Amino acid sequence: MARKAGRPPEQTRRLLLDAAATVIRDRGITATLDDIARAAGVSKGGLLYHFASKDDLVLALAADLLDGFRREVEAALSPGDEAPGRLARAYVRACLDPSVDERTLRDSITLTAHLMTSPEVERLSRDDARRWQDELRADGLPDDVLTLVVAAADGASSAPLWGGGAYPGDLGLLRDQLVAVTHDPGHWQKLDGSRHADR
Repeated sequence: MARKAGRPPEQTRRLLLDAAATVIRDRGITATLDDIARAAGVSKGGLLYHFASKDDLVLALAADLLDGFRREVEAALSPGDEAPGRLARAYVRACLDPSVDERTLRDSITLTAHLMTSPEVERLSRDDARRWQDELRADGLPDDVLTLVVAAADGASSAPLWGGGAYPGDLGLLRDQLVAVTHDPGHWQKLDGSRHADR
């Protein structure tokens, strides 16, 4: 008798990562492999075939989230844009996408907070942040402009966790303003210089 074909391994892996994201977001890092396997509709043995331990699964989930954001930034790159700040503009667009609803943002931030309680995830995240820092610094913007733009994008994208944040239209306006600053960094530097002169 022919063996019944199952789902491809990469599809099962994706299913497990998605289930882990939901369960850990809702129950925290103390969620068990049994909880995650049940949510994915696979046996615990099936889960362990793809991830040898809970630590492996948690680290793979964190890497998947970091890679996902990198893909969003890459997708936000403008093909015809070769000016300094090209990567920073894509970073801003990915962080401040008005089409992403606040519930999705809150869920993502909550999951990230749970994952960051793992020392291995914290190290992975630090390495990823250093990589972003190096790549953004090599992008051609002055450091003070880059700091302003990235800090504003990061802060505004995490505001929904605290019940704040802009309405979608305002988020789009902020995105456009930050992108404009990267096109005319001299304008920000003049404003910044005059502010310091007033002190």
